[in-house]
Amino acid sequence: MPVIDQKELFKKIRRIEIRTKKLVNDLFSGEYHSTFKGQGMEFEEVRQYEPGDDIRLIDCNVTARTGYPHVKKFREERELSVIFLVDASSSGAFGTKERFKEDAAAELCAVLAFSAIKNNDKVGMIIFTDKIEKFIPPKKGRAHVLRLVREILYFKPESTGTDIHGALEYFNRVIKKKSVVFLVSDFLSEDYMKPLQIANKKHDVIAVKISDPRELRFENVGLIELEDAESGDTLLIDTASAQFRRDFAAKAEEDNFVLNRALKLLNLDFIQIITNQSYIKPLVNFFSMREKRR
Repeated sequence: MPVIDQKELFKKIRRIEIRTKKLVNDLFSGEYHSTFKGQGMEFEEVRQYEPGDDIRLIDCNVTARTGYPHVKKFREERELSVIFLVDASSSGAFGTKERFKEDAAAELCAVLAFSAIKNNDKVGMIIFTDKIEKFIPPKKGRAHVLRLVREILYFKPESTGTDIHGALEYFNRVIKKKSVVFLVSDFLSEDYMKPLQIANKKHDVIAVKISDPRELRFENVGLIELEDAESGDTLLIDTASAQFRRDFAAKAEEDNFVLNRALKLLNLDFIQIITNQSYIKPLVNFFSMREKRR
């Protein structure tokens, strides 16, 4: 295992913090607050009626006792738990353009996590491969968010494969309180729709697919040898073949369409992030879509 340069690690995490906190302050904090509501309304106090108050909130007992109309005042029970279910399989270390998929995942989770703690919510994380690698219970605070970012970037999993089904089953067992859940993966896994449906019935689950552009289409770079990061299998392919490039792009598009359709059937939101593109527009579109549905 390579030795991690602690100074470089700190610089990288600090750059992510500066970049994402600016986005939170400028763009996402208000959108997050309006999109993810609390668990209901909590009684706060009774006060004297003022013109414009909803007469349905009049407290008859206090009104009768004092001789003056009084209304009940409620406040939103704001605190939420946000859980990141993060795929740490070896395919996350793939990247051919701007950055690795795991870097994109870390920055995206940082934006959402800083938005959460700015709204006084808790954030936690489950890191998985084809096994549960790590569970970090929900907590508040900047230091906690930076720990989550560090784990996504530098956690060294024991396994290389992907089992979304197993990760969701574990999540459904250990997280009892209704939460907002971001499932962050490249979704190179099978047979996970049933536990995903179960999770989404109790929680608010959002699927976040992170892809590299080379997973969607190939450029003509001649003969290349590819190694599957999870299985270790190698394959020699001829990217000079126009037919191969067309077939590859068509298959990638079909896979994405099938995933999108399956998630819609579960009434589950889907965000797609491409590593060589900004994640800002997909996130803005997501928040805008959720706002329109309210």
